[in-house]
Amino acid sequence: MSRLILLNKPYGVLPQFTDDQGRPTLAAHVPVCDVYAAGRLDRDSEGLLALSDDGALIARIAAPKNKMPKTYWVQVEGIPTDEALAALRAGVTLKDGPTLPAEARRMGEPDALWPRDPPVRFRAAIPTSWIALTLREGRNRQVRRMTAAVGFPTLRLIRWSIGDWTLDGLAPGQWREAPVRAGKAAKGRR
Repeated sequence: MSRLILLNKPYGVLPQFTDDQGRPTLAAHVPVCDVYAAGRLDRDSEGLLALSDDGALIARIAAPKNKMPKTYWVQVEGIPTDEALAALRAGVTLKDGPTLPAEARRMGEPDALWPRDPPVRFRAAIPTSWIALTLREGRNRQVRRMTAAVGFPTLRLIRWSIGDWTLDGLAPGQWREAPVRAGKAAKGRR
């Protein structure tokens, strides 16, 4: 039977189990052998990372052709305008081409938000705000590039969900196993 592990990846942790430069890796948080990340979550991003020992399941979760929704909580510099949110919803053009349309909405600061170490640097004269952004593709640093393209640079990035799986109840560095139903990666339970 396939294993699926949901991890709340802390800031500063590489989404891999080894590193020849001695940086923090998943090995410090997931004491399970032979599981691999289904997709990536950059070192300077936090949140939900799915890991599995099943290559087909990893492909169903991570492959762009499957368009599994991934929702991010994004703290941005400034307060996004209606026009900026509309641009994100329509898809923006990046150096590697246009993005697919995204779901984008303003949100309040998440209730169960943990402090980040190190803290986000703020500028006293510029407010910050939060948006929820749902993508169905996964380009390199896509969320950061999209928010910058509409004039609101990302300060903090937390992946809240992958398909039906969420961070709910997971503190940074904590993980849990999730049930896997054959062929139903997108319908995983929390």
